[in-house]
Amino acid sequence: MIKILDHEDYAVAEKIYRVFQVSYAVEADLLGAKNFPPLKRSVADLSQSNTSFFGFHKDEKVIAVIEIEPFPSVFHICSLVVDPPYFRQGIASKLIDFMLKLLAGNRMTVETGLDNKPAIALYESFGFKEVKQYYTDHGIRKIRFETENAK
Repeated sequence: MIKILDHEDYAVAEKIYRVFQVSYAVEADLLGAKNFPPLKRSVADLSQSNTSFFGFHKDEKVIAVIEIEPFPSVFHICSLVVDPPYFRQGIASKLIDFMLKLLAGNRMTVETGLDNKPAIALYESFGFKEVKQYYTDHGIRKIRFETENAK
């Protein structure tokens, strides 16, 4: 089940933080990143964020999170994380599908590391198109995607 998460509630922010930490640790390893900014976000950072968080729940536990930031005429997926024991079960797809339907008619953007092949395949499967590649200040090669249509 997917529900909006009240990240301003510190206990909820702690649940988001837990999933971020375990999932982003896997991505950092995949990208060979020693200095990975998503792992540096604190519970306080998450609870004070101006973004919206939606969680995928299983057995009353948050096992995946998508973070959305609205901009004029576009919504940006800031984060999409799944607890590693639940990888490859279609949960990230369900979160993306949910957001594309919720925000139908709006352009959406997302970025990931260029070496994160599973994420790239996922976004492309939903019609996201590559618009840019670049290096971050931390030396990570990233790719940016956008779409205007839900799948």
